[in-house]
Amino acid sequence: MISTSEFKKGLKIEYKGEPYEIIDFQHVKMQQRAPIVRTKIKNLKTGRVLEENFPAGEKFEKPELEEKQMQYLYSQGDSYVFMDMESYEQIAIPAEKIGDALYYIKEEMIVDVIYYKGEPLLIQPPMFVELRVVETEPAFKGDTASGGTKPAKLETGLTVKVPFHIQTGDLLKIDTRTGEYIEKVKE
Repeated sequence: MISTSEFKKGLKIEYKGEPYEIIDFQHVKMQQRAPIVRTKIKNLKTGRVLEENFPAGEKFEKPELEEKQMQYLYSQGDSYVFMDMESYEQIAIPAEKIGDALYYIKEEMIVDVIYYKGEPLLIQPPMFVELRVVETEPAFKGDTASGGTKPAKLETGLTVKVPFHIQTGDLLKIDTRTGEYIEKVKE
């Protein structure tokens, strides 16, 4: 059991029979009332975010989540095929279940697949991925003085803001939590 006093960002709880992740929380003491915990929780099945208030000290079940390392093999229509690294079993996961993680995975990449009650729930790519720029505007002399940014389209379809010196064909390190450019990778 998990108490509200143990809440932290990223903690997963079971609420109303569904798995949720705590996005944000705040302990609130009100005058002449019992303290509460204001939380923002995200449903891991639907992606919907709720704002809920819980009485301080309320306890929650820990969801039955299982994490497996899997390799992304290929896309097949609206599904993406992954292989379990231990059993070599292959499963197809629909694109809508993968969500924004699609922008960070390439063929042969190892990702964590979170299962809830035996069913694949979400895909967690590595914290940092290296993706190649497929389209960006050329830099012009004098552009770099302002230290500005320009959009660059990457091989997975993700568009990020990059410094002016980045060119088509460059390999970039991207933070998958924020979707931001970190650095140019030396090849």
